[in-house]
This record gives sequence, C-alpha cells and structure tokens, in this order.
Amino acid sequence: MATRTQSRSSNRTSENNTRSRENRSAFSFQGAGPIIAAGVAGAALGLAANFGRKALIQGYEAQAGDWDEILSAEHDQALAVFDKMLATDETQTFKRKMLLTKLTYGLDKHAHQEEMVVYPALREANEAGDADGLESEHGYIKTYIYELNQMEPSSPNWLEKIREFRDLVSEHAHMEEEQVFPRFKREMSGEQNDKITMLVNRDGFWMA
Repeated sequence: MATRTQSRSSNRTSENNTRSRENRSAFSFQGAGPIIAAGVAGAALGLAANFGRKALIQGYEAQAGDWDEILSAEHDQALAVFDKMLATDETQTFKRKMLLTKLTYGLDKHAHQEEMVVYPALREANEAGDADGLESEHGYIKTYIYELNQMEPSSPNWLEKIREFRDLVSEHAHMEEEQVFPRFKREMSGEQNDKITMLVNRDGFWMA
C-alpha cells in the first residue's frame, strides 16, 4: 500500500509541475512585475526631467517679453558663445567642440522658431521679400555649421572661420532687430502680437 500511495503522490507532483510549466510560456511576464514597474518609473522620471528642463529654458527666455524680444535675447546668447569661442586657442580642442555643440543647438532652435512662426507670418503680411531673404541666410548659417564640423578644432584657420561666421550672424540679427521686426510689429494688433509670442514660445519649448 505504501508503495502505491507514494507512486500516486509522485504522479500528482509530476502532473502539477507539468501544468505549471505549460502555463508558463516564453511570453509570460510572471515574476517580471517589479522589473516592468521599475522601467516604467524610470521612463516617467526621464520624461518629467526633460519636461522640466524644457520649461526652465523656455520659461527663462519668455521672461524677455514679446516674440521679438525673445528672439533678440537668443541673438545675444549666440553672439556670447561666439565670443567665448574666439577667446580659445588651438590647445583647447575639447572646449571648442563643446561650444560649437552649444552654438549649433541654440541656432537650430532659434531658426526653427523663426522659420515655423515668424517668417510665415511675415509672408501673410505681404513681407515675403524680407522673409525669403532672411530664411535664405539661414541656409548659409547651416553651411558654416557643416564646415566647422568637418574641421579639426585645432586647425590654424578655425578662428578665422568662427570670425566670419559671427559676422554673418551679427549682420542677420541686426537686419531683423533694427529693420524687419520693428516694422512688422508696428503693423500688428495686440492680439496678433500675443499670438506670435505664444507660438514662438511653444515652438521654442519643444525644441529646447
């Protein structure tokens, strides 16, 4: 009797183990709950941190005021980075690379705000000539960025290229700040001005 009882008990244990294995497939997430939860939490924290960074950057710029003042502040920021680059020497290759990355990011964000909001609004206001001319200059700015990324930061003509690039950006900024933007703003209603400001801030936030 003892042998039969042990045999039946053994069989039941074997059957239970088999069913347990059958219930678990390669796609089963049993026991993976804590890992998945940790992954989701990490992703959520990353998104929150990125959102906070964007809000901080664009919130700081929004304090400048209206859309034209925000864009003028960004011009000043870019020119300040140029000045830091011009103060380096050929031994500071890492610093030059970091400053070029910062400049590229800032100009890319700035160009997006203008090309997606301000220049289309200029065209709507029958200022297509100015919009087209300014946007074409963005193409030359991108060319400078491309050429600098192909150059070694220790190159003897690196500073010369930076100086030429700064002159282009400075002239572009002067044209916008002293001629195009003031004339365009004078023709706007308060509602139109607020709308352009909101859109510049919105696009700046997503590009931050």
